Amino acid sequence: MTANPDSRRYPTPLLFALFFLALFALHAPLLRLPYFWDEAGYYIPAARDLLLSGSLIPTSAPSNAHPPLVMAYLALAWKILGFTPVVTRTSMLLVAAFALLGVFRLAQRVANTEVAIASAICTALYPVFFTQSSLAHLDLAAAAFTFWGLLAYVEDRKPATAIWFSLAVLAKETAILAPLALFAWELAAPWIRPTDRARRTLHHIPLLAPCIPLVLWYAYHYHRTGFLFGNPEFFRYNVQATMHPLRILLALGMRLWQLLAYLNLYLLTLATGLAMFRDPLDDRQRIALPIQFAFLSVIVAYAFAMAVIGGAVLARYMLPVVPLVIIICVSTLRRRVRVWPAIVAAVALAFVAALFVNPPYGLSLEDNLAYQDYIQLHQRAGNFLGARYSMARVLTAWPASDELTRPYLGYVSRPMQVLRIEDFTAQELFAASDQRSKFDAALVFSTKYEPPHPLFDRWETWQRWKTEFFGYHRDVPPAAAAQILGGQLVYEDHRPGQWVAVIEVARVEEALATNAKMPGILSNSGHPSVLVRQR
Repeated sequence: MTANPDSRRYPTPLLFALFFLALFALHAPLLRLPYFWDEAGYYIPAARDLLLSGSLIPTSAPSNAHPPLVMAYLALAWKILGFTPVVTRTSMLLVAAFALLGVFRLAQRVANTEVAIASAICTALYPVFFTQSSLAHLDLAAAAFTFWGLLAYVEDRKPATAIWFSLAVLAKETAILAPLALFAWELAAPWIRPTDRARRTLHHIPLLAPCIPLVLWYAYHYHRTGFLFGNPEFFRYNVQATMHPLRILLALGMRLWQLLAYLNLYLLTLATGLAMFRDPLDDRQRIALPIQFAFLSVIVAYAFAMAVIGGAVLARYMLPVVPLVIIICVSTLRRRVRVWPAIVAAVALAFVAALFVNPPYGLSLEDNLAYQDYIQLHQRAGNFLGARYSMARVLTAWPASDELTRPYLGYVSRPMQVLRIEDFTAQELFAASDQRSKFDAALVFSTKYEPPHPLFDRWETWQRWKTEFFGYHRDVPPAAAAQILGGQLVYEDHRPGQWVAVIEVARVEEALATNAKMPGILSNSGHPSVLVRQR
C-alpha cells in the first residue's frame, strides 16, 4: 500500500509536548472537578480497587468485563502521584495528547503536514474529543492506540500493527473492530485490485493477533467471576436488549448522525460534500484510494457494530473513527478548494461554540461542557445535604447514589445513608412515597439534558421509540416531585437544561394530607436498571 512520504518532519517528543501543554492549558479549569457519571459509577471505583487490592476484577462494583489497561494506568498514576482528580485528569490528558499525536502522524503519512495540522486542531476542538480528554473513560485510550495501529498498518509495519491494535483491545474490547474490519478489507481488496493479491495476504496474521489478548482476558474474567462478558444485567442491557430490528435501524441512524453531523460536525461534512462538485486543483493529490477504503472499512464496522450493541448510544464510542472522517474531509477540502484553511477555521470555531452552547436536540451531558454544569450542581447540592442532613436517609437515583455514599468521588465529606430508586419519573416517585418512613430527604435531579425547544422531540413516534428502545423518560420537575413525596422543597439550583433539588420529607400524617390535595401527574417511564448504567 502506498502513502505520502511526507512524515516525521517534526520531532515526536516536541509534538507530544505541544499537544499536551495545549490540552492542559485548555482543561485547566476542569482538572479539579469531581468524578462524573460513568467515572463515578464504574471506572474510578474499578481503578481504585486495583490500587488498593491489586485485583483486576472490581470488588466495589459489579464487573462489566472491560479490559484493565486504563484502570491499571490510573492506579499506577495514583500510586506514584496520589489519588486526586488532578492526577486522574492530567493522566488522561497525556492519553489525549498521545491520541492527537496519532491523528497528526496518521494524517501526515496518508496526506501531508498541512492536512495533519488542520485535522489535529479540528479533532482536539471537536466537543466529544475535548470533553473526553480529561474524563476517566476507556474510549479515548482505545482510539489513541487505534490511530497508531492504523499508522503502522499503512506503513506495512506488521509487528507494530499487531502491538498497537492489541493495546487498543486491552484498553477497550470494542477496539477489536478496527483490525477485524481491516482484515475483511484485506480479504476483499484482491478482488478489486488483483495485482495486490500476493502482497495483501501477508497482512492477515498481524490483524488477527489482537484477538489473542482479548480471548485471554475474557478467559481470565470468566475464571474469576463465572461471567464471560460482564455481570448479567450489563450483558442484558448492552447486548440482549438491543437486538430488535427496528432498534438496530434507529441506532444506526443515530450513529451516522454522530459520525457526520453531531455538534456542528455537519459543517465539515457538508462543506466536503459541496467541494466534491468542484474539480480538483492541479497540484494537489488525494489520499490514496486503498487507504481511503481501509478507513471506510473501519468507519462502517464501527457504525454497524455500535448500532447492534450498546444500550446507551453514546457518542464517545465513535471516537476511534470520527477523526478518520475529519482527516478525509480536510484532505478533500484542501484538494478541491483554495480557501480551505478558512473553511477549516470556521469549522474549528463552530466546534468551540458547540462546547459552550447546547444544541436544540438532546445530547449526553458528557459530550460538551454541560458535564461541568452537572458536576457543579451536584457539588453544591452535596454540600447542602452534608451541612444540613448529614445523618439523614436520602432518597435519590444513580449516579447521585454513588456520589453520596463514596466520599472519594468528591461530592460529600462523609458517606450518607441512601435509598436508591431507578429515576425520577412519577411512577418511581409514587412508589417511593409509599416508603416515606425509610427516608428523611430526597435529592432529585435532571438525569439528562432537555433542550427548551427540542428539534426532534415534537414527533410523537420518535418519542415512543426513544422510550421503548433507548430508555428515555421524563423527570418530574422539582416542585411536582416534592408534592408526590409529600415534602418541602428546601433547595433548588438550575443550569441550562439541567436542575437539582433537595426535598425535606414531611411527617407521614402531613404528607398524606398533602397528597390528598395534589392534582394528578402523568408519568412516562421506561428505563434501564441501575447496574447497567455503568457502561
